[in-house]
Amino acid sequence: MRYAILLMGAPYSDQASHSALRFARALVARGHRLEAVFFYHDGVYNAARLAAPPQDEPHLVDGWVALHDEHDVALQVCIAAALRRGLMDAREATRHGKEGHSVAAPFELTGVGQLVDLGQRCDRLVTFGP
Repeated sequence: MRYAILLMGAPYSDQASHSALRFARALVARGHRLEAVFFYHDGVYNAARLAAPPQDEPHLVDGWVALHDEHDVALQVCIAAALRRGLMDAREATRHGKEGHSVAAPFELTGVGQLVDLGQRCDRLVTFGP
């Protein structure tokens, strides 16, 4: 089966991000195809490249990157939700006249249309939220 995940919870604020990552790993371990994870609302904080959790906590950003690297899972971040929260890639930082950026590849800023497309292409769209 082909899956997509919609993640709306911020990392370290509630269980949503950790549960979504564990679910994603379980999916691919069972032979399913995870097409993409769409980060929406406070879930966009999962793409913050400057996150530095204490060493005794899981590094969720690195976990998502590893999932992408190992299983070619697209990591799509809602651009409107990200910009509202001060998260942007280098291109958007330049466009808005900001000095730095906080979202880096493999996370990509996309629109909500990508979420709609995932819902149509995949057999299941599983949502994790606070």
